[in-house]
Amino acid sequence: MKFTKIISIIIVFFTIFASCRKDDDQNFGSVNDFVWRGLNSWYLWQPDVPQLADQLMMNPGQYQNVINGKSPDQLFYSLLYKYNTVPRVDRFSWIVSDVDALMASFSGVTKSNGMDFALFAKDNSSGSVVGIVNYVVPASPAALAGIKRGDVITRVNNTPLTTNNYTDLLNEQYSITIADTVMQTAGGIVTTDGPSYNLSAVVLEENPVAFYKKFEQNGKNIGYLVYNSFRSNYNDELNNAFATMKADGINELILDLRYNGGGSVESAAALGQMITGQFTGQPYVHLNFNQKHGQYSSTETLSNSVKIYDFANGQTTQTGTQTANTLQLSKVYVLTSAGSASASELTIQGLRAYINVITVGSETYGKFVGSNTLFDSPGYDYLSYEKRNKGHRWAMQPITFAYVNGNSDPNPVSGGISADYEVNPYAYFGTMAEFGELSDPGLSTALNLAAAKMAAGFGDSPFRKMNNFVGNKKTLSPFGADVYIEPSTLQKR
Repeated sequence: MKFTKIISIIIVFFTIFASCRKDDDQNFGSVNDFVWRGLNSWYLWQPDVPQLADQLMMNPGQYQNVINGKSPDQLFYSLLYKYNTVPRVDRFSWIVSDVDALMASFSGVTKSNGMDFALFAKDNSSGSVVGIVNYVVPASPAALAGIKRGDVITRVNNTPLTTNNYTDLLNEQYSITIADTVMQTAGGIVTTDGPSYNLSAVVLEENPVAFYKKFEQNGKNIGYLVYNSFRSNYNDELNNAFATMKADGINELILDLRYNGGGSVESAAALGQMITGQFTGQPYVHLNFNQKHGQYSSTETLSNSVKIYDFANGQTTQTGTQTANTLQLSKVYVLTSAGSASASELTIQGLRAYINVITVGSETYGKFVGSNTLFDSPGYDYLSYEKRNKGHRWAMQPITFAYVNGNSDPNPVSGGISADYEVNPYAYFGTMAEFGELSDPGLSTALNLAAAKMAAGFGDSPFRKMNNFVGNKKTLSPFGADVYIEPSTLQKR
């Protein structure tokens, strides 16, 4: 990790956590005015929300009735389009009371214990939940405690996991119990309890370029790359990984996006270029904003130049460029899960306009819209972090655009992207070990496909249950499953 990254992170988080002040005693009038006006201006579904109608500004009494009597977050969520309906339309927009923590999260800096997990229905009984550790960030509290990828979580705070308490796993402090034995049966996952661990969150920066390994099978050099988040300040690390793959002569690629909730549009386009390289200058994704901001509707093209960013002075800013290291592939295998969201789905759809994309795993999350950060800076179209109203620390991340790939192919109307080769998620319980181990059913399936020795039915499980995915750490957390445009980049458009 770069020395400059370490210094900037320490400064930002010392400020955030050592001098954090509360907004409880504020008069929320000015903040609520920002919330309403920002959404009225930028929100993708603004025309469909009567309480965001332009005419409301012509009637001061009605306007005050809408914005008064609520906290900023209450007002924000009350104005979202079909937020409380079944099914929900906008389950993606959110608001924060700490703009600096938000800006740090763009770079992958959060308070975390370093354990990423997914939650599933444990069996056919009502409310029982079981967790599986997707991965553990090196040197994090979870890693130091001995938590490992593939561990099965049965309890939180010494209570069996259920739909009523699984959100305790998002707290800064809690204990978990790891299964001693795990068995897949037709009735569900059967476990016996093992050791318990106390976990606490710390300020943590996670490198999303998590793992790479070369496999040589059937005369092919097969690369396996785990990429857990589209963070633009790690574009250089991503490009370096592809430089290694070029040197290794990789001619087949398995891209693991199972734990990737999304991130930067620019990073997604850079990844598309690195995988291919023969389509430079071609459209990769079309971004479509509402009518009030049609000037921001644009096309991200595949470019041989990768923008390099760093996190400094509270923002992710461009520091240079690199030439993209490309593999010139005409096919890629993508590992997916129900937690593969946003920029991960953009990557699959974007590449499918040009090459063969074979998905292995589960149907993806289903998020084909994106966001940009709105600050209380109305004179700068709500885009300026520097010119924001510093009398409060609220900022918004509402849905502001929809996207389609370079061919304008339609996205799924409902649900996510289906897997070409399904791997039952329950097959991972009791089998998954560290990255690169062939006990991983998803990796083994993709590797067999890439090496042209596919075994039919591999990666199945005796237990099947509809709607089994409860959520994972990213889909359950604000900003964990998103596709966004860097604030500094949008200002330049």
